[in-house]
Amino acid sequence: MPVSAEPAEEAPQPAVLHRTTPDGVSWVTLNRPEAMNAVTWEQRERVIALLVDASADPAVRAVVLTATGRGFCAGADLRAAPAQTRERVPGDVARTIRLGAQRLIAAVLDCEKPVIAAVNGTAAGIGAHLAFACDLVLAADTARFIEVFVRRGLVPDGGGAYLLPRLVGPQRAKELMFFGDALTAADAVRMGLVNRAVPAEELAGLAAAWAGRLACGPTRAIALTKQLVNDSLTADRATAFAAEAAAQEINMTTRDANEGVASFVERRTPEYRGY
Repeated sequence: MPVSAEPAEEAPQPAVLHRTTPDGVSWVTLNRPEAMNAVTWEQRERVIALLVDASADPAVRAVVLTATGRGFCAGADLRAAPAQTRERVPGDVARTIRLGAQRLIAAVLDCEKPVIAAVNGTAAGIGAHLAFACDLVLAADTARFIEVFVRRGLVPDGGGAYLLPRLVGPQRAKELMFFGDALTAADAVRMGLVNRAVPAEELAGLAAAWAGRLACGPTRAIALTKQLVNDSLTADRATAFAAEAAAQEINMTTRDANEGVASFVERRTPEYRGY
C-alpha cells in the first residue's frame, strides 16, 4: 500500500516583505500581523537598510511603507529586544534610543527618495512616529494614531517631540502626548497629520497611484525639495535662502532639469529618468 506523503510545511514569511515594481517603487511591508506589527530589532534594522538602499539605487524612484493585517505598527516589541548581558548603567537607555528608534525615524527623514506611509491600521508609539516621519501619509479610514507612551509612564521616543510640534503646533502636540487618546484617521486629516483617509480597500491602490506619480517625476529635484522643506523647520531665513540657492545650483546639473526646461520650450510632456 502506498504511503501518503506528509504535507510540506510552508516556509515562514520574512518579518519585512520587500519588492520593487517595474516603475521603480520600493514597497516595504511590515509583516508580523499576529503582533499588530510591533516592530522588532530585526525589522527595524531591515527597514533602515532598505531605506538606505533606496537612496543609493537609481532604479528606485519612490518608497511605500505599509504593513499586513489590522495594524500598521503597534510600537516597539520590547519582548523581542536583545537580552541584557549585564546590569544596566547610566547612559545605556540614551544609547539604545539613539541607535534604535531615532535611527529608524532618521532613516525615513534622510531617505533621498520620497516615502509614502500607507497606514492600514493602528499606528501607536514609534509606529505613529514612523508614519509621521514619511513625506506623505495615507491612511485607511479605520486607522488610529495613538501617542501611547504616557499610558505606560514613558517619555515619547523616536523623534515624537520633534515631529509633532512641527506638524500640528505645540499645543496640539501636548494634547496628544499628555493624554494618549486615540486619534481617528479623519481627525488626523483635519489636524494635518495625514494627507488622505480612504476606505481600507482603496488604500493600496491610492498608495500605488501616488508612488507611481512620484516615480515618474524628477527624482533629484524631489530629493532636494524634501531636504529643503525638512531643514526649513529649524533654519533661519538666511540659512534657508542659502540652502535653496545651493539646491538650485546642484539641480541644474541634472539631466531631468534640462529635460524639464526643454520640454516646456518644445511644448511636450517631459520624460524624467531620475537623474
